[in-house]
Formats: sequence, structure tokens, C-alpha cells
Amino acid sequence: MKPLCFFTFLMLAGQAAAENWPQWRGPSRDGISPEKNLPEVWGPEQNIRWRAPLAGLGTSTPVIWEDLVFLTSQLGMGPIDRRGAEFDEGVTAKDYTREDNRITFVVQAFAHKDGRQVWEHRFDAVDLSGSLPSVHPKHNFATPSTTTDGELVYAWVGTGQLVALTLKGDLVWSRHIGRDYAPFRVLWGHGSSPMLYRDTLILLCDHPPGAYLIALDKTNGKELWKVARGKGIRSYSTPFVVPGPEGDELVVNSSHRIEVYDPKTGELLWHVGEPVTLAIGVPVYANGILYASRGYSSGPYSAIRLGGRDDVNASHVEWHVPTRAPYISSLLYYNEKIFMATERGIASVVDAKNGETLWRERLGGAFTASPVAGDGKVYLLNESGETFVFEASAPPKLVSRNRLEERTLASPAISGGTLFIRTDAHLVAIGATRR
Repeated sequence: MKPLCFFTFLMLAGQAAAENWPQWRGPSRDGISPEKNLPEVWGPEQNIRWRAPLAGLGTSTPVIWEDLVFLTSQLGMGPIDRRGAEFDEGVTAKDYTREDNRITFVVQAFAHKDGRQVWEHRFDAVDLSGSLPSVHPKHNFATPSTTTDGELVYAWVGTGQLVALTLKGDLVWSRHIGRDYAPFRVLWGHGSSPMLYRDTLILLCDHPPGAYLIALDKTNGKELWKVARGKGIRSYSTPFVVPGPEGDELVVNSSHRIEVYDPKTGELLWHVGEPVTLAIGVPVYANGILYASRGYSSGPYSAIRLGGRDDVNASHVEWHVPTRAPYISSLLYYNEKIFMATERGIASVVDAKNGETLWRERLGGAFTASPVAGDGKVYLLNESGETFVFEASAPPKLVSRNRLEERTLASPAISGGTLFIRTDAHLVAIGATRR
């Protein structure tokens, strides 16, 4: 019998501590909550438990541990690169500029119960080159989500700065990855979030001047291993660990290809796929298969069977669809189906066994947030603040359409029967009131 791998342990821990949403995409890194009696109906003044003002702008996902909700924000606005912003719903730079032109990052902790701010930690942007890189109009340097193991909270921002804080907001250690290794220079700004694995914090730094993957000791920030990935590679995706045939495997989605590493050593195990223009979405894992979207607007998506450790050049594509995948939003695997929504406002349900489209409909708006699911429901949140709640069937049955009337780019989180949505200006907690 094989020993219990870390991923299995993580899933069991996530199920036992159902009220925690400790990282990007939740307890099992798949956007799924095991909780029941989740909210179905709400509005700007209906079924809102609380609404807390945010210190600044950002698109990081709420991260939750027990009675605290963590978010990062940016005060001040650097240069904007408006290429590729044809679907922008529009927050202008002037809305968030500061008279002194400084940029400050804020980590805020809110009380799960009532939205009261418990603490905040601020640190100024350190610009190593004299000019901060331009970012996309839809995000800034506060795009990466925090992550926590219940002891420390790790916040990483698009300049490369990284802080480790206690759950009381005290600084334990900090590093500047852009200074210590290579400057953070990637079109439209860095987007990858930090990932915890056992006692390590894993960071993907895929920038064209020099791409690399590093693992740090989570207790003190010291390097444990580092892998050079070459030049000319871009990725805005977050790495994550899955249970492979012979042990845990670290999955990286980039413009180069999908690559799989040993998370304990950084050794390359196998890879699959061809180069694409951009790689933003995070693949999702279920039953030995990775479901991955890759590329620019209306790009490809595939089902990929995990390979063996000696299968360095393996191709394990179960099925491949050349178009119609979201550009930014990640895929959701739920009830043996793939759910997705695009920046053009089109939602789809796909049979996970063969890639066949079971349902496709234009909902309207642009979808940047990744879908989440729980209690037999799928939540699709567009940029105008409207959430479509569907029963997870094929075709899906629309349960409700709920508007907040604030721009929403960040992916929702679920904890304690509550849906947490981060808008441009607020963190909103929506209670479990049903129709």
C-alpha cells in the first residue's frame, strides 16, 4: 500500500475544516466548498450580512481561516498598459492615484462574523529600476491572493515583495524576490499567487527576462530549491500540487507548456502541450485527470492524464478542444462536468469524459472571476457584479441572478455558509438565505 500522499491529507484536512478557504480556489484548490445551505438570492440591500470598505484596489481572492478573512490591496496607481483591454468595464487610473505618486500595499484582516477590521499591515512598493512596470487596467500589483496554514499568512505582490505575518498581523519575515533573483518584468504585471506545500512556500516567477520556480522554508523564507525555466516564458497562473501515480506532483501552466515537477526537489518529471500566447487559468484536478485551459481569448482546453515520473516527454491528452475556453477565468470541475464562463459573457457546460459541449449560452457581461461551487450549485460572477446561480446539471437550471452593482473582478470564496465577494471598493459577505 502506498503511503498517504500530501494531497490526500490536504483534502481530508479541507473537509474537516470546512469553514476555511485558505488559498486561491479554496480548501482543495478546485473552487469547491463541501458546505451545505449556501446562499441563493441577494441584492445590493438584500441578504447582505455585512459590507466592509477596502483600503485600496486589487483583485486578490478573500482567504479565510476560522474567524478571519484576509485580503490584499494597493493604494496608489502605477502606469497602465491598455493593450488587450477591449473587455474592460472601466475603473480609471484617476480613481486610485495619489498626490505623492507612492504605491503602498495593505494586508487587511476582517472579522468573519461582522466585517470589522481586526488589523492591517502596510508596506511601500520598492521599485528597483526607477520605473514600475505597466499593469493591465483590470488589475494592479495586488493581484496575487494570500495563503495561510493557520499559523502564518503569506502575502506576495507584483513587485516581488513577500511578507509572512502572524494571524495577529505581526511581521515574522519578509523578502523581495524581484531583488534577490531577477526583476519582476512581465506584460500587464505579475499575477501568480503563492502556494503552500508541507513546510515550503512555492513561488512561480515566469517572466520573459528570466523564468524560475522557487521553494522557500515557510518559517523563515530561506531558499530550499530553485529551478531555472529559461527566457521568453510568461505565466500568470498559480502552481498547485496533485497526487500523481508515484507521489505528489507540482503542476505549472505557462506560455511554454504544462510542466510537472517533484514539489520536494524541483525535479522536472514530465511535460505536455505546445507553446501558447498567454497562460492565465489554473488547471483543475479530478480523478487522475488535469483539466486545463491555455491561451489567449477563446483558446484551447484539454483533459490530461497524469504521467509517470520517467515520462519526461510524455503526451497524455485524453481529449482536446481547440477553442472557446476562457481567457482569464479558470475552469471548474463539478459533478463530472466542466463549467466555464468567458470574457465575452458566454457560459458553457462540458462533459468531462469526452469534452463534448452539453450546454452553451450567452449570459452577458464579461467574466474575469473564476467560478465556485458547493451544495449542488455553481456560482458565475461577472464584472458588473452580477452572480448567476445555477443548479449543477446539464443543461444547468438557473436558480437566480443577483446584482451587487459594483465592479467585481476577484473570484469569490465560501466559508461558514457565507459567500464572500470582493468588489473594487468592498468586501461583501452574503448570508445563506434561500428562495
